[in-house]
Amino acid sequence: MMANAQKRSPSPIEQTQRRERVGVRSSSTGGSTRRLSHEDERLLKQILVKPQDYIDSEVFYEEKAEQSIYDEAPDIQQPDTTWYHPVMDDYSGTRTRSVKSSQQVILTAAEERVLFHQFNYARHRVRGLQDEIWSNADKQPTPEQAHDILSWHRRADRIREQIAETNLALVLAMAKRTRMSEVDFADLVSEGNMALLRAVDKFDAGRGYKFSTYACRAILKAFSRQGMKLSKYRQRFPTDFDPKLEKSNFLETKRATFEKDAAEEVRTIVTDNRAELTEVERTVIEHRFGLENSNAEKPMTLEQVGQIIGVTKERVRQIQNKAMEKIRGELESKFLGEPAENEAEAATA
Repeated sequence: MMANAQKRSPSPIEQTQRRERVGVRSSSTGGSTRRLSHEDERLLKQILVKPQDYIDSEVFYEEKAEQSIYDEAPDIQQPDTTWYHPVMDDYSGTRTRSVKSSQQVILTAAEERVLFHQFNYARHRVRGLQDEIWSNADKQPTPEQAHDILSWHRRADRIREQIAETNLALVLAMAKRTRMSEVDFADLVSEGNMALLRAVDKFDAGRGYKFSTYACRAILKAFSRQGMKLSKYRQRFPTDFDPKLEKSNFLETKRATFEKDAAEEVRTIVTDNRAELTEVERTVIEHRFGLENSNAEKPMTLEQVGQIIGVTKERVRQIQNKAMEKIRGELESKFLGEPAENEAEAATA
């Protein structure tokens, strides 16, 4: 009883997460469930949120439709997208570059029909499995249903990606053709890519048209919407730059001015030898900080200064530190008053 009392009850967040997890109904009549992996669970939950859309076809209902659509279909060359990012970089740099024909895969009308039939048949199977799962009393899939719906969904995604990658050149061609200087090229291409994916989802290959005809119109329409959206934004917010809204750089300017004045004061102290530096100390400071010549390219290192005066770099560091103490004392005496006077005033107070 003590052990049971010490068990931590699940928090409200944990209870909500448990309720939202998608279980897999056991094939047996018992009520036990089997958990999926987190990735499969997340994907299955996403698939079961809403009905899967697809473009229907009479071919899907023929006998041995799956075999004729996939197994008996000709092999279609996979696209090569290695050219895509270099072309993007060139366009962004206001340069032009043509895509080599060897890097492109041009699909015939028959090959497009094969790919779109495979894509929509996979989505058709997902929709059928969704209806079966939702017809269950507990609306939970069996292990077989979960495996099948995940498999068909991933197959549809692979074919969708293949179609989109094969037609990526359409986005760049339409973006180059569109004259929209106010829209960044990268944003334009991104909008075109999204339009291309939407076109893949909605294209009906059974009507006999080429996908490129449908996709180009969809991409140009997306560019037009992007331009109108930007135009409305500029009308609402016409000011691109307002100096009043800029952050003040007073502190940075003040600090830079102070550093410049302090550097000039140190140069004067060394030049006039107000800190009573020895000849060696002056030589070290002038060479280390480039004070010997106002047009000096850069200060010397400890080792370089040591070679000039004939000592080791550690000895140069010691001489430099001693000279800096003298210069610091001279600065403090000028800006803060003589130390002896300060001590006397403090004692009197």
